[in-house]
Amino acid sequence: MIDKRRRPSTLPLEEAFGIPFKPELLERALTHRSYAYENGGLPTNERLEFLGDSVLGVVITSALFHNHPDLPEGQLAKLRASVVNMHALAEVARGLGPLGLGPHLLLGKGEETTGGRDKASILADTLEALLGAIYLEHGLETAGEVIHRLFDPLMAESAGRGAALDWKTSLQELTAALGLGVPDYEIEDSGPDHAKTFTAWVVVAGERYGGSEGRSKKQAEQRAAAAAWRTLTERAEAVETVEDAGTAATSGTAGTFETAGTVETEEPDVS
Repeated sequence: MIDKRRRPSTLPLEEAFGIPFKPELLERALTHRSYAYENGGLPTNERLEFLGDSVLGVVITSALFHNHPDLPEGQLAKLRASVVNMHALAEVARGLGPLGLGPHLLLGKGEETTGGRDKASILADTLEALLGAIYLEHGLETAGEVIHRLFDPLMAESAGRGAALDWKTSLQELTAALGLGVPDYEIEDSGPDHAKTFTAWVVVAGERYGGSEGRSKKQAEQRAAAAAWRTLTERAEAVETVEDAGTAATSGTAGTFETAGTVETEEPDVS
């Protein structure tokens, strides 16, 4: 079991959020499943993460809706996606206090040895769990104030990018980050000259996405780029989640330990 006396004080973390936590809620929010499995099946932070994800979504969506009264739904969705995503949340988590969130995590040995303290998926999930804990203890108003303090700079940056609200630009940035090269676009048109319909596909690393229609080439390409961006983002996040789960699994969910030269396996508690 990890010696909790060697963990850094959580006071700087609480100061970064600007509010105190109940010790038991804070402990739960910081408990990754890999640590829970290795320490007798402790409660994990996953339920708090589920709650915090919803609270974060409501607060950010409401802020964008009121701050940008002239933006259409598609632009609002793109702004929200640029703020509420795994990598953006991980960056916020890294900026919490002088040490960031990583040193405060309760991780199993497998995650510890594979860089789990700086893994984007774990940091993002734990930040959402902490927001869920704040909501439970202090209510929506206080949770909203904390979220605004942490995320308003990111929302302002996203709104000021301009080009980042363009799906083709965002897709090109994503494919560059993933090492997939530059996207190519294929266009087909149908219908009479006065009422043409355009269908666009985007090709990334030899794979086609989209098949999206529009009244103009630009509209069709934007819709195809949006489809590709969503799919590739989901895949990238799924890969990190699978790697996270795989590392936790290798830690031994059944609780294997050596005693007097023999190995005994404790069956997991399914109650």
